[in-house]
Amino acid sequence: MADSTSSSSDSSSSNSSSSLRELSHSALQLVHWDEPKKSAAAFGLSLLVLVSVATLSVISVVSYLLLTCLCITITFRVYKSVIHAVQKSEEGHPFRSLLDRDISLSSETVHQLADQSLVHLNWFSSQARRLLLVEDLVDSLKLAGVMWLMTYIGSIFNGVTILILADIIFFTTPLIYKKKKTQIDHHIEVIRCKVDETLQKMHDRLPGAVKRAKSE
Repeated sequence: MADSTSSSSDSSSSNSSSSLRELSHSALQLVHWDEPKKSAAAFGLSLLVLVSVATLSVISVVSYLLLTCLCITITFRVYKSVIHAVQKSEEGHPFRSLLDRDISLSSETVHQLADQSLVHLNWFSSQARRLLLVEDLVDSLKLAGVMWLMTYIGSIFNGVTILILADIIFFTTPLIYKKKKTQIDHHIEVIRCKVDETLQKMHDRLPGAVKRAKSE
C-alpha cells in the first residue's frame, strides 16, 4: 500500500515536472520563432495589451479583452447551434474538447513552483544584502552605477513603456542574433574584455585594506 502511494506521488511529481518543462519549452519556442505564426500572434497580442495599458486603465483593458473573447465565443456558439439545427446534426458543443480538458493545477506543481520561487527569493535576498552592505566594493559600485543610470531611464520612460520595449527586445533579439551571430559574439567579446580591463584597473587602485577584506 505504501509502495503504491509513493509510486503515485512520484508519478504526480514527474508529471508536474514534465508539464513545467513543456511550458518552458513552449515559451522558448515562441521566443526563438520556431513556429512563426504562433510567435507572431503572441508578440502581437502582448504588444497590443501593453500599448492598451499605456493608453487606457488596466480595468478597461481587461474588460475589453474579456468582452472581445465573449463576443467571439458567443457568436461561434450561436453559429454552430444554427448550423446544427438546420442540418439536424448532433455534433454537440463546439468547445466540448476544451471544456473537458483538465486545466487544474496539482498540489505537486504548486509546491514545485513555490520551491523554485523560494530558491530565487533566497538568492535575491543574499545578493541584495551583499551589495547593499558593501561586501565587495567593486560590485556595490557597479550596482550604484546601474541605479544611477536607471534614474535617467525612469525620468524618460514610465514603467509600461519599459515593458513595451522589453517585449519588443524579448521577441526581436533572438531573430537578430540568429542572423548576425558571428558579428554580435565578436562585439560582445570586445565589450566584455574592455569591461574586465576597466574593473581590474579599478580594483588595482583600491586601498590595500579593501583588497585584503575582499580576499578574505
